[in-house]
Amino acid sequence: MRFKKSARVEVGLHQIDIAPLIDCVFLLIIFFMLTSSFVVVPGINVKLPKAITSESIDTRTLTIVISSEDIIYVDDSPYTVNEVENHIKKREGLDSVFIKADRDASLGVAVRIWDLCKRHGIEKVGIATTYED
Repeated sequence: MRFKKSARVEVGLHQIDIAPLIDCVFLLIIFFMLTSSFVVVPGINVKLPKAITSESIDTRTLTIVISSEDIIYVDDSPYTVNEVENHIKKREGLDSVFIKADRDASLGVAVRIWDLCKRHGIEKVGIATTYED
């Protein structure tokens, strides 16, 4: 059996309409932006005291952080005063220390760290502040 071929030619677009695809892509982008969780960088929250004069520091300086609860941190790890002293002894060639003390931290802890640095021959000891307008 032979079938007759239709003489009709299909009329229409032979292309894919990409407008709905673009809509779907934008909806997916919006969905992922709204549902993604942002990573909070861990660190010690310190409110620095204000000063009129401030200088930037050298990146080779050891930074010691004192929190408002008088906890001493070196390299984001809590230390006691004796452990800080041992850490300073181990660091050869250390010539400067930078103390970032919270404005609510007791002055005694900062002074103990300062004296510890002077005892081990570190002459350059700085205190972090924020610039006062």
